[in-house]
Amino acid sequence: MSRDMCPRPIRDSDWPNVAALEADAYAGSSLAEGRAVLESRGRAAPATCFVLDLDGRVAGYVLALPYPMFQYPDLARAERPAVPSRNLHLHDMVVARDQRGRGRGSGLLNHLTRTAGTAGYDHISLVAVEGKATFWASRGFLAHQGVAVPPDYGDNAVYMSRALTGVRISGATKADRFPCPVP
Repeated sequence: MSRDMCPRPIRDSDWPNVAALEADAYAGSSLAEGRAVLESRGRAAPATCFVLDLDGRVAGYVLALPYPMFQYPDLARAERPAVPSRNLHLHDMVVARDQRGRGRGSGLLNHLTRTAGTAGYDHISLVAVEGKATFWASRGFLAHQGVAVPPDYGDNAVYMSRALTGVRISGATKADRFPCPVP
């Protein structure tokens, strides 16, 4: 991963930028949660939530939390403390509009996958929204058509998951999880 593109833990000072990216990504939809709810998700699982630091600018973020398989966050509620689970739910991943199409999303997903494997998760799940099921399927996620997703997630939302077989990494350190400088 290049030194100009660094996933790192979310800092308190990052939340305004995270909220702005979310508002831009989901403008005009029911998917925007707002800063307070986003922060609650980040506090529930700080080890699996991070921003994409691009030369000192927050150019993307990932919010992923332990959730039992086939369950997902309620978009209208703040997050409760994380529950033990072998499944990591990728709740939201956003890349700034001017950075899309440059492999930034793939880099974030690869970083999340390594982080999840290191932490001992067996699966990553998500709800594909806004017609993105094909995008996620191309990255190894399988649709679970029998899982009902609430209307808040939008039309055609699909619950999906991917096994993490073979990605466990033993003996990882903080430097391995965050290849960029962490203050």
